[in-house]
Amino acid sequence: MKLFKFTAAFLLMLLLGAPLAEGSSIDGLSFEDPVLEDRYRTLLESFRCPVCQNTSLAGSDAPTARDLRQRVYQMLSEGRTDTEIRDWISARYGDFVLYSPPVRGPTLVLWLGPLGLLLVACLVLWRVLGRQAKA
Repeated sequence: MKLFKFTAAFLLMLLLGAPLAEGSSIDGLSFEDPVLEDRYRTLLESFRCPVCQNTSLAGSDAPTARDLRQRVYQMLSEGRTDTEIRDWISARYGDFVLYSPPVRGPTLVLWLGPLGLLLVACLVLWRVLGRQAKA
């Protein structure tokens, strides 16, 4: 019975503490300009952590992500544009870190692959249904 009460109390503390953790900043970086802060958060969500795959920079605790967040903060404070920041990160870590990679040679498969698979699936379905109709 004591274990049940302890577990219930622990779960209640976790549930009550979750909203507090959600609103807090990972690094405690703050901006005086709310527009700059919105740009910062948008940029962090648009980059994938190079270490912990499929986690954004905003949600990663990896040291590399922490360094990149600090660098993005610094570049925004220097007055760099979003494009300049994206280009810098992409040049350093490759197109892998971009959730929306640019359309060019190496990434063409990523953009056209799903369409190609859909066309192949339609072709196979058409042939299977055609054979069934003949039989």
